Amino acid sequence: MAKEDSLRVNEIYASIQGESTFAGLPCTFVRLTGCNLRCVWCDTAHAFYEGERMRRSEVLERALAFGTPLVEVTGGEPLLQPGTLPLLRELADAGRTVLLETSGERDVSGVDPRVHRIVDLKAPGSGESHRNRWSNLACLGARDELKIVLVDRADYEWARDVVTREKLHERLAAVLFSPAHGVLEPHRLAGWIVADRLPVRLQLQLHKYVWSPDARGV
Repeated sequence: MAKEDSLRVNEIYASIQGESTFAGLPCTFVRLTGCNLRCVWCDTAHAFYEGERMRRSEVLERALAFGTPLVEVTGGEPLLQPGTLPLLRELADAGRTVLLETSGERDVSGVDPRVHRIVDLKAPGSGESHRNRWSNLACLGARDELKIVLVDRADYEWARDVVTREKLHERLAAVLFSPAHGVLEPHRLAGWIVADRLPVRLQLQLHKYVWSPDARGV
């Protein structure tokens, strides 16, 4: 079996989308196994190693079986696996609105243009900011979103300066500032955004308020 014909999968499930501009919509999640980053605030460490090898055709069939118009491929880091790009293409071919959640360390230029790329930019507080692939910013366009998770004021100022310098809010669907859950209080981040009149979207992880912050498969 060729590498791109199979994927190591952590879980496939239907839930409510908790992040991005699609938050609140029913969504099927395909969570793939493996990540080469270790952000200090990571909430999906179970996806580092847990999972089973599946044929890509089976992954596609199971994802489509839930019947949601919206499907997200996430991880871990999904772009570590060669089978991810053809899976994204097949989901789009099936008429789904497809989201890709990626750490921003991998090259996103080869992703099918029909896919909404939700790309992380790692702030210094993540411990992984040196792994940012800055060339990805030039690849992003009007259907893509940039997400920055923040732990403190220093992270906020770093992110604010990047967004302003690169004028990201002018060419992306959204720039998302997300407080690290249980670390940075949302009202503090909201106050900073308002005070600076920064054209970004405050993002809370909706699924952590609907269900337990530690719940899996939801």
